[in-house]
Amino acid sequence: MLVAVYNRTFEERNIPQLRNVITKIHEQNIQMVFFKDFYDRIATHLNLGYTPAFFSSKKDLPSNIDMLISLGGDGTLLDTITYVGSSNIPIIGINLGRLGFLAAIPENELDSAILSLARGSYSIERRTLVHLDSSVPLFNGTPFALNEFTLHRKDSSSMIKIHTYLNGEFLNTYWADGLIVATPTGSTGYSLSCGGPVVFPQTSSFVITPVAPHNLNTRSIVVPDDNVISFEVEGRAEQFLCTMDARTESIASGVQLAVKKESFTIGLVRPDEHNFLNTIRQKLYWGIDRRNW
Repeated sequence: MLVAVYNRTFEERNIPQLRNVITKIHEQNIQMVFFKDFYDRIATHLNLGYTPAFFSSKKDLPSNIDMLISLGGDGTLLDTITYVGSSNIPIIGINLGRLGFLAAIPENELDSAILSLARGSYSIERRTLVHLDSSVPLFNGTPFALNEFTLHRKDSSSMIKIHTYLNGEFLNTYWADGLIVATPTGSTGYSLSCGGPVVFPQTSSFVITPVAPHNLNTRSIVVPDDNVISFEVEGRAEQFLCTMDARTESIASGVQLAVKKESFTIGLVRPDEHNFLNTIRQKLYWGIDRRNW
C-alpha cells in the first residue's frame, strides 16, 4: 500500500503525536510519500530506515497513490483538496487539531484506524464540491471547495448588497456582512455557525446562508445542486472578499461570479466503525439530553 502524507504546519509540542502516527503507519508496512515541506521539518525526529519520495504540488503525486493521509485538523484536510483535485485519490483525516469534523479519526483511535487501512476495512464516501466561475482568474487554477464558497465585506464596516440569482432568475438581495454557499459537507461548518441547517452528505443540494443579515426574516435556503447560483455585489467599498474554503481572494465589485456543482467529487475514507450520525453526536453533542443519562 502506498499513501501520501500531508501536514501544513505544526508546533514543537505536536512532534510526539506526529512521530507516533508516522511510526504506526510504518509498522503496518505502508509505504509513504511525504509533502516535502513537512518532511524537511520532521525528518530529524523520524527513523524510517529509508528515504521516502516527496511531493510539493498535485503534479508530483504518483499515479499509484492509494490514498492521502491528512495529519492535522479540518483546515489541513481542506488544503489537501487542492492537491488531489480530480485524481480520485481518496483522503483520510487523522485529527491532531480541535473539533475535527472532517478529520474525524482521533488520536485514541489511531491504532484501529491504521489497522483498518492496512486490512482494507474501510469505505469511501463521495463528497460534492462547489465550483466557481468568474470573469477574472481566481484561486490559481483551483476554483473549487469542499466546504463552502463565500462573499464578504472587506475594508468597511458597512454591510454589502448581494443580488443573488438561480439559473438567471432573481432569488433575493441580501443586505448582510456576507453570503455563504455551502455544500452538504460544509453545512456543519461556517454555514451552521450562521444559523444554517445540517444537511446529510449524500443530499444533492447547496445551502445558501447569509452572514449577519439586516432583515429578521432572511434565513438559510436549501436549493438543488443542479442550479447555477450567480451574484452581483454592491457596497460602499471598492473591494470585497471571496473565499473557497480557507483560501481568500480580493475582488472588485464589477467581477462576475457564479457557482455550481463541480464536475468531479472527492472521496473521504471512513473506517467501518465511523459514520455521519456518530460524528454529529460526538462533535456537535447532537441528542445529548440529561434525561437519557
